[in-house]
Amino acid sequence: MIHLDIFSDPVCPWCYIGKAHLDRALASRHDHPFIIEWQPFQLNPDLPPEGRDRAGYLEEKFGGRAKAAAIYARVEEAAVEAGVEIDFAAMKHQPNTLNAHRLIHWAGLEGRQTAVKSSLMRAFFREGRDIGDTATLVAIAGATGMDEAVVARLLASDADRADIMARDMDARRKGVTAVPTFLIARQYVVRGAQPPEVWAQVIDELITLPNP
Repeated sequence: MIHLDIFSDPVCPWCYIGKAHLDRALASRHDHPFIIEWQPFQLNPDLPPEGRDRAGYLEEKFGGRAKAAAIYARVEEAAVEAGVEIDFAAMKHQPNTLNAHRLIHWAGLEGRQTAVKSSLMRAFFREGRDIGDTATLVAIAGATGMDEAVVARLLASDADRADIMARDMDARRKGVTAVPTFLIARQYVVRGAQPPEVWAQVIDELITLPNP
């Protein structure tokens, strides 16, 4: 088996699209060798804990409404090509994702990491939910089989907060500047939302490698 570490943020549209591409490739290669682990990377670590209005955030980030609209037109086109649904009208709030990353980490300890990651992305991109909100995170955790009371208690504390922030900073120091970034076997880097055929080729090459 081969580790596939994915640096990603659940509010990153290219991460959402890249995950859809990877999922399609994995579904076509049931004998793929990957053990997937989701690694933390915040696109907007400086957002206040309560997040902010999304429209204003996008205009500020991209230099005005027209530029933001042009950039997200490309995102929408790529999402349609990937077969993923994004409800832009529903997305009113831009959350701080530190607590979402904490939840993803805890889900990994229970073998539920990909399920929780998928649920967070669906909640944000398709349902317009605030995935920085504690009650929302607890509900998502419960829906994926985690203990809601335990998650609520952890979120009310500082558990693993410093660790998640340190892992995020370590990724930046090691050269992760944008997401999604994929690290294969802890040494080979693939950047961006690569199409399914690229992943299928990577998987086929890995499967045919001779055993050491």
